Amino acid sequence: MKTYRKELWLNIPKRRAFVNITPQVEQAVRESGVREGLCLVNSMHITASVFINDDERGLHEDFERWLEELAPYVPGTSRYHHNRTGEDNADAHLKRQIMGREVVVAITDGKLDFGPWEQIFYGEFDGMRPKRVLIKIIGE
Repeated sequence: MKTYRKELWLNIPKRRAFVNITPQVEQAVRESGVREGLCLVNSMHITASVFINDDERGLHEDFERWLEELAPYVPGTSRYHHNRTGEDNADAHLKRQIMGREVVVAITDGKLDFGPWEQIFYGEFDGMRPKRVLIKIIGE
């Protein structure tokens, strides 16, 4: 069995964004040489997410609005206890919890085995600093 590990570094210049990282993950699968196996992709930060969905701008706008309704950005301590630590990112922790930490995708014949329209996204909820995404591939 082979294993392969790669880190992606992202530095999103604004507070929130969704970035399609499918091409970078596909490149890592090619680099790994794994033909049959599994690919784990996870955010290494507690205010960012990795998830699978459609690469459609309207859907991403819907995610943004829905997440903001569920966990609005409110600096200060009036809404979130976490912000009493001096941070202003409690909403980002909650948004990450909703959108998830990681995805696992099967590798079949050397390629990510997606359903129709599926793509891998990095969700940033507290940007403006470098953050890592781990790609771990196992198989034969």
